Amino acid sequence: MSGLAIEPLNPAILPAAAGNYTHGVQVDGARRMVFVSGQVPWGNEHGRVPETFEAQCRMVWRNVLSVLSEAGMGIRNLVKVTTYLSDRQYRALNSKIREEVLGAHAPALTVIICDIYAEDWLLEIDAVAMA
Repeated sequence: MSGLAIEPLNPAILPAAAGNYTHGVQVDGARRMVFVSGQVPWGNEHGRVPETFEAQCRMVWRNVLSVLSEAGMGIRNLVKVTTYLSDRQYRALNSKIREEVLGAHAPALTVIICDIYAEDWLLEIDAVAMA
């Protein structure tokens, strides 16, 4: 990632960003972009969608990271992440798992509560990464 700089943008007029949230990001020196399509809990090793939100969320992040890895990228390359939750009740657990996955890295984030394509999917995540 030499030459790539992803810097948080947190204007003083906005509330202080907490956790790994930032109001925006500025990217300098990027040569490549990867757009990760919406990743869902496709099914575990037995072909079943996990029943719990936690298991689905971890599976979806695994899928996002596998797409990034295919492009020779990782967490530090993420500049934008959008998470679609099937229910507001999953907000806190989603935040906890996202913070575990991202660590100190803070891409621009959006969380949307909506209906998800398949009834047994509890979330979907898409992302943009740069290198």
